[in-house]
Amino acid sequence: MSPVRVVLVDDQALFRAGIRMLIDSQADLEVVGEASDGRDGVAVVRATRPDVVLMDIRMPVLDGLQATAELLGDENPPRVVMLTTFDLDELVVDALRAGASGFLLKDALPADLVAAIRIVAAGEALLAPTITRRLITHFAGRAEPASEPAASLTGVTDREREVLTLVGRGLSNVEIATHLRLSLATAKTHVGRLLAKLQARDRAQLVIVAYETGLVRPLPATTPKPGRSPR
Repeated sequence: MSPVRVVLVDDQALFRAGIRMLIDSQADLEVVGEASDGRDGVAVVRATRPDVVLMDIRMPVLDGLQATAELLGDENPPRVVMLTTFDLDELVVDALRAGASGFLLKDALPADLVAAIRIVAAGEALLAPTITRRLITHFAGRAEPASEPAASLTGVTDREREVLTLVGRGLSNVEIATHLRLSLATAKTHVGRLLAKLQARDRAQLVIVAYETGLVRPLPATTPKPGRSPR
């Protein structure tokens, strides 16, 4: 089996060098190019045709969000993982909406970064349930969700709406199957049909749809008890 081809796009040369050494130490992964800004990154990706792009969000010349939007407009685009210093960067939700397959913190453990590349290359979204819940809560204040599920869900069955709601709440396929008393295969089938009907690139975009259509509403922030300081 051919190794997963990766391109690194980040304006920090030292960071790129460290990631390259880590990736190239894996038998099933290979760095095929790198760039220091989004504009060069788009050119390198188009020239090398990688499977996965690790894309910094904040860069000079062209930021990662704009570069990702350009790449995802190409035929057979790579899967893009946004790199960020902040776990709740305000641009993350825009990147997911644009079609990025997830995001990764720059201080992630080496093993987690390597695993993330493999997960995304296999077609999954890089959004653990806990991160999904935090994203929904964090971006709740950006816009008021629809009071009723939007017309964009026309054609989605009642069962599929149930599944979409649970995806939006951060449940895995196994958890969805357990919650709805379905087989795992049936839960996966429902998720697959949602991806097709909603023209979503992956699970990350289903989370955005679930929130924006009003199926999922974030829980209100909790208030610390008197006498205790929030951590």
